[in-house]
Amino acid sequence: MKILVTGTEGYIGARLAPMLIARGHVVEGLDTGFYRDGCLYIDGMPAGPATVYKDLRQVTAQDFEGFEAVIHLAELSNDPLGQNRPEVTFQINHQGTLRIANAARQAGVRRFVYASSCSVYGLGTGDFLDETSPTNPQTAYAQCKVLVERDLLPLASDTFSAVCLRNATAYGPSPRMRFDIVLNDLCALAWTTKTIAMLSDGSPWRPIVHVEDICQAMACAVEAPRDTINGQIFNVGRTSENYRVREIAECVARQFPGCQITVGKPSGDDRSYRVSFDKIAAKLPGYAPQWTAEQGAEELRELFERIEFSPEMYAARPFTRLKQLKYLQRTGQIDEDLFWRPR
Repeated sequence: MKILVTGTEGYIGARLAPMLIARGHVVEGLDTGFYRDGCLYIDGMPAGPATVYKDLRQVTAQDFEGFEAVIHLAELSNDPLGQNRPEVTFQINHQGTLRIANAARQAGVRRFVYASSCSVYGLGTGDFLDETSPTNPQTAYAQCKVLVERDLLPLASDTFSAVCLRNATAYGPSPRMRFDIVLNDLCALAWTTKTIAMLSDGSPWRPIVHVEDICQAMACAVEAPRDTINGQIFNVGRTSENYRVREIAECVARQFPGCQITVGKPSGDDRSYRVSFDKIAAKLPGYAPQWTAEQGAEELRELFERIEFSPEMYAARPFTRLKQLKYLQRTGQIDEDLFWRPR
Protein backbone atom coordinates (compact mmCIF):
# COMPACT_ATOMS: atom_id res chain seq x y z
CA MET A 1 0.00 0.00 0.00
CA LYS A 2 0.98 3.62 -0.39
CA ILE A 3 0.85 5.02 3.15
CA LEU A 4 1.24 8.53 4.52
CA VAL A 5 2.53 8.60 8.09
CA THR A 6 2.18 11.87 9.95
CA GLY A 7 4.83 12.42 12.60
CA THR A 8 7.55 10.41 10.85
CA GLU A 9 10.22 12.32 12.76
CA GLY A 10 8.68 11.64 16.15
CA TYR A 11 9.43 8.95 18.69
CA ILE A 12 7.05 6.33 17.24
CA GLY A 13 7.19 7.50 13.63
CA ALA A 14 10.96 7.05 13.43
CA ARG A 15 10.46 3.36 14.25
CA LEU A 16 7.19 2.86 12.35
CA ALA A 17 8.20 4.08 8.89
CA PRO A 18 11.15 1.66 8.50
CA MET A 19 8.96 -1.23 9.72
CA LEU A 20 6.27 -0.47 7.14
CA ILE A 21 8.87 -0.19 4.38
CA ALA A 22 10.35 -3.53 5.43
CA ARG A 23 6.86 -5.04 5.14
CA GLY A 24 6.71 -3.94 1.50
CA HIS A 25 4.70 -0.73 1.76
CA VAL A 26 5.50 2.56 0.05
CA VAL A 27 5.74 5.18 2.78
CA GLU A 28 5.88 8.96 2.75
CA GLY A 29 5.87 11.29 5.73
CA LEU A 30 4.40 14.55 6.96
CA ASP A 31 5.92 16.30 9.96
CA THR A 32 6.21 19.77 11.49
CA GLY A 33 9.93 19.22 12.07
CA PHE A 34 10.06 20.30 15.70
CA TYR A 35 12.46 17.50 16.70
CA ARG A 36 14.62 17.05 13.61
CA ASP A 37 17.76 18.45 15.28
CA GLY A 38 17.97 15.56 17.73
CA CYS A 39 18.97 11.94 17.09
CA LEU A 40 20.11 9.64 19.89
CA TYR A 41 21.69 7.05 17.59
CA ILE A 42 21.94 6.12 13.91
CA ASP A 43 22.77 2.44 14.29
CA GLY A 44 22.30 1.38 10.69
CA MET A 45 18.64 2.35 10.61
CA PRO A 46 17.33 2.43 7.04
CA ALA A 47 16.83 5.82 5.48
CA GLY A 48 13.55 7.41 6.45
CA PRO A 49 10.78 8.15 3.99
CA ALA A 50 10.50 11.30 1.91
CA THR A 51 8.88 13.79 4.28
CA VAL A 52 6.91 16.97 3.69
CA TYR A 53 7.34 19.55 6.45
CA LYS A 54 3.98 21.14 7.12
CA ASP A 55 1.83 22.10 10.09
CA LEU A 56 -1.13 19.73 10.33
CA ARG A 57 -3.39 22.76 10.85
CA GLN A 58 -2.61 23.78 7.26
CA VAL A 59 -3.07 20.54 5.34
CA THR A 60 -5.49 20.22 2.43
CA ALA A 61 -6.95 17.29 0.53
CA GLN A 62 -4.21 17.72 -2.06
CA ASP A 63 -1.64 16.56 0.50
CA PHE A 64 -3.35 13.15 0.65
CA GLU A 65 -4.01 12.46 -3.02
CA GLY A 66 -2.74 9.08 -4.18
CA PHE A 67 -2.47 7.52 -0.73
CA GLU A 68 -4.41 4.41 0.24
CA ALA A 69 -3.92 4.77 3.99
CA VAL A 70 -2.96 7.38 6.59
CA ILE A 71 -1.45 6.59 9.99
CA HIS A 72 -1.80 9.70 12.12
CA LEU A 73 0.74 10.21 14.91
CA ALA A 74 1.50 13.93 14.65
CA GLU A 75 0.05 15.58 17.74
CA LEU A 76 1.45 17.34 20.78
CA SER A 77 2.68 14.28 22.51
CA ASN A 78 2.23 14.22 26.26
CA ASP A 79 0.39 15.64 29.23
CA PRO A 80 2.82 18.35 30.47
CA LEU A 81 3.11 19.63 26.91
CA GLY A 82 -0.66 19.74 26.56
CA GLN A 83 -1.18 21.53 29.85
CA ASN A 84 1.36 24.21 28.90
CA ARG A 85 -1.07 25.79 26.41
CA PRO A 86 -4.37 23.85 26.50
CA GLU A 87 -6.02 26.01 23.82
CA VAL A 88 -3.20 25.28 21.35
CA THR A 89 -3.37 21.61 22.27
CA PHE A 90 -7.05 21.56 21.28
CA GLN A 91 -6.30 23.40 18.01
CA ILE A 92 -3.65 20.85 17.05
CA ASN A 93 -4.71 17.57 18.63
CA HIS A 94 -8.48 17.81 18.18
CA GLN A 95 -9.29 20.27 15.41
CA GLY A 96 -6.08 19.58 13.47
CA THR A 97 -6.60 15.83 13.55
CA LEU A 98 -10.17 16.17 12.28
CA ARG A 99 -8.87 18.43 9.52
CA ILE A 100 -6.47 15.67 8.48
CA ALA A 101 -9.17 12.99 8.60
CA ASN A 102 -11.61 15.00 6.51
CA ALA A 103 -8.93 15.99 4.01
CA ALA A 104 -7.85 12.36 3.69
CA ARG A 105 -11.42 11.20 3.16
CA GLN A 106 -11.99 13.90 0.55
CA ALA A 107 -8.85 12.79 -1.27
CA GLY A 108 -10.07 9.19 -1.47
CA VAL A 109 -7.91 7.64 1.24
CA ARG A 110 -9.57 4.39 2.22
CA ARG A 111 -8.04 3.68 5.63
CA PHE A 112 -7.25 5.97 8.57
CA VAL A 113 -5.39 4.69 11.63
CA TYR A 114 -5.42 7.06 14.60
CA ALA A 115 -2.94 6.89 17.47
CA SER A 116 -5.09 7.40 20.54
CA SER A 117 -4.01 6.66 24.11
CA CYS A 118 -4.95 4.68 27.21
CA SER A 119 -4.64 7.99 29.05
CA VAL A 120 -8.31 8.50 28.13
CA TYR A 121 -9.12 6.27 31.14
CA GLY A 122 -7.51 8.79 33.47
CA LEU A 123 -8.73 7.96 36.94
CA GLY A 124 -9.86 4.38 36.67
CA THR A 125 -11.47 1.99 39.12
CA GLY A 126 -9.79 -1.10 40.52
CA ASP A 127 -11.08 -3.20 37.63
CA PHE A 128 -9.33 -3.76 34.34
CA LEU A 129 -10.74 -1.28 31.82
CA ASP A 130 -11.63 -2.31 28.30
CA GLU A 131 -12.77 -0.46 25.20
CA THR A 132 -16.37 -0.31 26.50
CA SER A 133 -15.39 1.22 29.86
CA PRO A 134 -16.19 4.89 30.51
CA THR A 135 -13.41 7.32 29.73
CA ASN A 136 -12.31 9.77 32.40
CA PRO A 137 -9.65 12.07 30.91
CA GLN A 138 -7.74 14.23 33.37
CA THR A 139 -5.62 16.39 31.02
CA ALA A 140 -5.98 18.42 27.84
CA TYR A 141 -4.00 15.74 25.98
CA ALA A 142 -6.36 12.97 27.07
CA GLN A 143 -9.47 15.11 26.54
CA CYS A 144 -8.42 15.67 22.94
CA LYS A 145 -8.02 11.94 22.40
CA VAL A 146 -11.59 11.38 23.59
CA LEU A 147 -12.91 14.16 21.36
CA VAL A 148 -11.11 12.83 18.30
CA GLU A 149 -12.48 9.34 18.85
CA ARG A 150 -15.97 10.80 19.27
CA ASP A 151 -15.75 12.77 16.02
CA LEU A 152 -13.62 10.43 13.89
CA LEU A 153 -15.43 7.12 14.19
CA PRO A 154 -18.74 8.46 12.78
CA LEU A 155 -16.81 9.20 9.56
CA ALA A 156 -16.26 5.48 9.04
CA SER A 157 -18.00 4.06 5.97
CA ASP A 158 -17.59 1.47 3.24
CA THR A 159 -15.08 3.74 1.53
CA PHE A 160 -13.31 5.27 4.55
CA SER A 161 -12.27 2.84 7.28
CA ALA A 162 -11.31 4.50 10.57
CA VAL A 163 -9.75 2.77 13.56
CA CYS A 164 -8.51 4.14 16.90
CA LEU A 165 -5.56 2.51 18.67
CA ARG A 166 -5.39 3.39 22.36
CA ASN A 167 -1.69 2.89 23.04
CA ALA A 168 -0.45 2.14 26.53
CA THR A 169 2.46 4.30 27.73
CA ALA A 170 5.33 3.68 25.33
CA TYR A 171 8.92 2.75 26.12
CA GLY A 172 11.99 1.53 24.27
CA PRO A 173 14.68 3.02 22.05
CA SER A 174 14.06 5.26 19.06
CA PRO A 175 16.43 7.52 17.12
CA ARG A 176 14.03 10.36 18.04
CA MET A 177 14.21 9.37 21.67
CA ARG A 178 11.93 10.52 24.48
CA PHE A 179 13.01 10.67 28.10
CA ASP A 180 9.75 12.22 29.29
CA ILE A 181 7.99 8.85 29.54
CA VAL A 182 8.27 6.68 32.59
CA LEU A 183 10.38 3.60 31.83
CA ASN A 184 12.75 5.46 29.49
CA ASP A 185 13.22 8.21 32.08
CA LEU A 186 13.88 5.82 34.96
CA CYS A 187 16.42 3.89 32.87
CA ALA A 188 18.21 7.11 31.93
CA LEU A 189 18.31 8.20 35.58
CA ALA A 190 19.65 4.80 36.61
CA TRP A 191 22.47 4.95 34.06
CA THR A 192 23.49 8.58 34.59
CA THR A 193 22.96 9.02 38.35
CA LYS A 194 22.79 5.50 39.85
CA THR A 195 19.51 6.62 41.40
CA ILE A 196 16.02 5.64 40.26
CA ALA A 197 14.15 8.66 41.54
CA MET A 198 10.38 8.53 41.54
CA LEU A 199 8.57 11.85 41.90
CA SER A 200 5.59 10.16 43.59
CA ASP A 201 5.09 7.25 45.96
CA GLY A 202 4.91 4.95 42.95
CA SER A 203 1.43 3.63 43.72
CA PRO A 204 -0.43 4.61 40.48
CA TRP A 205 -1.09 1.91 37.91
CA ARG A 206 0.12 2.27 34.32
CA PRO A 207 -0.08 -0.09 31.36
CA ILE A 208 3.11 0.13 29.29
CA VAL A 209 4.02 -1.15 25.83
CA HIS A 210 7.22 -1.27 23.78
CA VAL A 211 7.39 1.13 20.84
CA GLU A 212 8.00 -1.82 18.53
CA ASP A 213 4.76 -3.46 19.66
CA ILE A 214 2.90 -0.20 18.99
CA CYS A 215 4.35 -0.12 15.49
CA GLN A 216 3.31 -3.73 14.94
CA ALA A 217 -0.27 -2.89 15.95
CA MET A 218 -0.36 -0.01 13.47
CA ALA A 219 0.98 -2.16 10.68
CA CYS A 220 -1.60 -4.85 11.46
CA ALA A 221 -4.38 -2.24 11.50
CA VAL A 222 -3.35 -1.07 8.03
CA GLU A 223 -3.18 -4.62 6.66
CA ALA A 224 -6.20 -6.22 8.37
CA PRO A 225 -9.45 -6.98 6.51
CA ARG A 226 -11.61 -3.87 6.53
CA ASP A 227 -14.47 -5.40 8.50
CA THR A 228 -12.20 -6.30 11.42
CA ILE A 229 -11.04 -2.73 12.06
CA ASN A 230 -13.58 -0.31 10.60
CA GLY A 231 -15.14 1.86 13.30
CA GLN A 232 -13.28 0.01 16.05
CA ILE A 233 -11.24 0.99 19.08
CA PHE A 234 -8.40 -1.25 20.28
CA ASN A 235 -6.34 -0.92 23.43
CA VAL A 236 -2.72 -1.58 22.40
CA GLY A 237 -0.53 -3.60 24.75
CA ARG A 238 -1.01 -6.77 26.71
CA THR A 239 -2.82 -7.31 29.97
CA SER A 240 0.20 -8.73 31.81
CA GLU A 241 2.01 -5.40 31.26
CA ASN A 242 0.07 -3.35 33.82
CA TYR A 243 2.38 -2.16 36.59
CA ARG A 244 2.45 0.17 39.53
CA VAL A 245 5.08 2.82 38.87
CA ARG A 246 7.19 1.45 41.72
CA GLU A 247 7.12 -1.97 40.04
CA ILE A 248 8.49 -0.38 36.87
CA ALA A 249 11.26 1.12 39.02
CA GLU A 250 12.02 -2.33 40.44
CA CYS A 251 12.29 -3.76 36.90
CA VAL A 252 14.77 -1.02 36.07
CA ALA A 253 16.78 -1.66 39.25
CA ARG A 254 17.20 -5.32 38.36
CA GLN A 255 18.74 -4.36 35.01
CA PHE A 256 20.88 -1.51 36.37
CA PRO A 257 22.70 -3.10 39.35
CA GLY A 258 23.89 -0.84 42.13
CA CYS A 259 21.13 1.73 41.74
CA GLN A 260 19.17 3.12 44.65
CA ILE A 261 15.40 3.60 44.38
CA THR A 262 14.05 6.75 45.99
CA VAL A 263 10.35 7.38 46.54
CA GLY A 264 8.58 10.74 46.60
CA LYS A 265 5.43 11.83 48.34
CA PRO A 266 1.92 10.92 47.14
CA SER A 267 1.32 13.00 44.04
CA GLY A 268 -1.47 15.43 43.33
CA ASP A 269 -1.66 13.68 39.97
CA ASP A 270 -4.17 10.93 40.77
CA ARG A 271 -4.27 9.26 37.35
CA SER A 272 -4.19 5.51 37.80
CA TYR A 273 -5.65 2.82 35.56
CA ARG A 274 -5.26 -0.84 34.65
CA VAL A 275 -6.25 -1.85 31.15
CA SER A 276 -7.40 -5.03 29.45
CA PHE A 277 -5.89 -5.85 26.08
CA ASP A 278 -7.96 -8.95 25.42
CA LYS A 279 -9.79 -7.45 22.44
CA ILE A 280 -6.70 -6.70 20.36
CA ALA A 281 -5.24 -10.13 21.15
CA ALA A 282 -8.40 -11.83 19.92
CA LYS A 283 -9.55 -9.63 17.05
CA LEU A 284 -6.62 -7.88 15.31
CA PRO A 285 -5.07 -10.42 12.92
CA GLY A 286 -1.32 -10.80 13.28
CA TYR A 287 -0.91 -8.77 16.46
CA ALA A 288 1.37 -10.51 18.95
CA PRO A 289 3.30 -8.19 21.32
CA GLN A 290 6.80 -9.40 22.11
CA TRP A 291 8.15 -7.20 24.90
CA THR A 292 7.97 -6.97 28.68
CA ALA A 293 9.10 -4.12 30.92
CA GLU A 294 12.03 -6.21 32.15
CA GLN A 295 13.20 -6.88 28.60
CA GLY A 296 12.75 -3.22 27.72
CA ALA A 297 14.94 -2.07 30.61
CA GLU A 298 17.61 -4.59 29.61
CA GLU A 299 17.49 -3.36 26.01
CA LEU A 300 17.96 0.26 27.08
CA ARG A 301 20.86 -0.64 29.38
CA GLU A 302 22.60 -2.39 26.49
CA LEU A 303 21.96 0.58 24.21
CA PHE A 304 23.29 3.08 26.76
CA GLU A 305 26.47 1.05 27.17
CA ARG A 306 27.02 0.75 23.43
CA ILE A 307 26.47 4.42 22.56
CA GLU A 308 28.32 5.71 25.65
CA PHE A 309 25.21 7.42 26.92
CA SER A 310 26.03 10.48 29.02
CA PRO A 311 24.25 12.94 31.34
CA GLU A 312 24.56 15.53 28.57
CA MET A 313 22.74 13.26 26.14
CA TYR A 314 20.02 12.63 28.73
CA ALA A 315 19.54 16.36 29.24
CA ALA A 316 19.57 17.22 25.53
CA ARG A 317 16.48 19.28 24.75
CA PRO A 318 15.15 17.31 21.71
CA PHE A 319 14.58 14.27 23.91
CA THR A 320 12.15 16.10 26.22
CA ARG A 321 9.28 17.49 24.17
CA LEU A 322 8.33 20.46 26.34
CA LYS A 323 11.97 21.52 26.70
CA GLN A 324 12.46 21.50 22.91
CA LEU A 325 9.33 23.53 22.16
CA LYS A 326 10.18 26.12 24.80
CA TYR A 327 13.64 26.43 23.23
CA LEU A 328 12.15 26.98 19.76
CA GLN A 329 9.87 29.67 21.19
CA ARG A 330 12.61 31.33 23.24
CA THR A 331 14.87 31.57 20.20
CA GLY A 332 12.12 32.99 17.99
CA GLN A 333 11.86 30.01 15.68
CA ILE A 334 8.21 29.28 16.47
CA ASP A 335 5.55 31.61 17.83
CA GLU A 336 3.36 31.21 20.90
CA ASP A 337 0.84 29.19 18.89
CA LEU A 338 3.59 26.80 17.71
CA PHE A 339 3.65 27.97 14.10
CA TRP A 340 7.07 28.31 12.46
CA ARG A 341 8.03 31.95 12.04
CA PRO A 342 8.87 33.10 8.48
CA ARG A 343 12.57 33.35 7.81
